[in-house]
Order: sequence, then structure tokens, then C-alpha cells
Amino acid sequence: MKWPLRYSVPGLVLVLALGLGCTTDVSAPTEVPVAASRGQLGTISQIAPELLTCKAQSYVVAEKIIGPRGGSLRIGRHRLEIPRGALASKVRITGEQVSGSVNSVRLSPEGLHFAKPARLTLSYDNCASVRLLKRVAYTSELLRILEVPPSEDYPEYEYVTGAIDHFSRYAVAY
Repeated sequence: MKWPLRYSVPGLVLVLALGLGCTTDVSAPTEVPVAASRGQLGTISQIAPELLTCKAQSYVVAEKIIGPRGGSLRIGRHRLEIPRGALASKVRITGEQVSGSVNSVRLSPEGLHFAKPARLTLSYDNCASVRLLKRVAYTSELLRILEVPPSEDYPEYEYVTGAIDHFSRYAVAY
């Protein structure tokens, strides 16, 4: 049976419209991953980092005045090292080991920037065992990961060290 031409054109338009209307771009990424990281086998992982789940750590506050000669501050299980020349003048540094289901520290005065990166070491010896490399993560107060600075994981000692250039809140991610 042959279709008359007057039915063929509208039929073709209808098939094309239905076909285009049913397509989606589900496979396209909706956002850029926060950061790529090196996995255990040296491959690059494009999975966005997650915060490591831990047993609650106690709340601890530590303060110290640190100046141009640098210095360090122990904040409960964690440590901040500010190198010589990172600060132009003396500053009262406050570190809080924040209690909760992630190992997190809050450093202030918030927004303080360094001329040279400081080193933040976060312990994860009270956290769930995850075989992936750990990283230091810069987070919001609601623990949303904002950035992942360069980090070095030391699984045999259960801590991670990261280079930070400003004060805010940081947590252990993987």
C-alpha cells in the first residue's frame, strides 16, 4: 500500500519531532569535578572527593601568637605549621578541633592569607578505614567541599598533610 503524499510529510514531521523530543543529554557532565586526584595505583580519578566519616573527636581550642619567624600550633590531634616569612607581622592564631562525624579544624582569623603556604596536618586515626588516598579539603561551615589543595597522605601514620594559603575550615577527604 502506498501512502499519499499529503500524509507522508506530516507523518515524517511527527516522527522527527517525537524523536528529537525524546532525546536527552544525560551523559554530559553537569559540573567540573572539584579536583582530580592520584589513586592508589597512580591513575587519575575524576570522582569528586567526599569527607571521611570518623568517630566524633572532642572539641579543642588552641591559640598562639605567630609572627614573621613562623611557628606551629597543635590543635588537638592536628597540627598547623607556618613557615618563616609567611606572615608580615605577629598574629594571634586560633585553631579549633571541631567535634562531629568528620575530622575538621577551623582556623582563624578567617581569610588570613600567607605569603608562603602553611602546612596543615590532619589525623584520621579515628576514622573509617578507606583504602583510597586521603586529602585535606577546604570546606564551608556546612562541610561542603570547596577546594582540595595539594595533599600528601601518610596511611602508615594515619594522617594527611596539605598546603594551605588561607585560614578557614578544613577536613579530611578521600
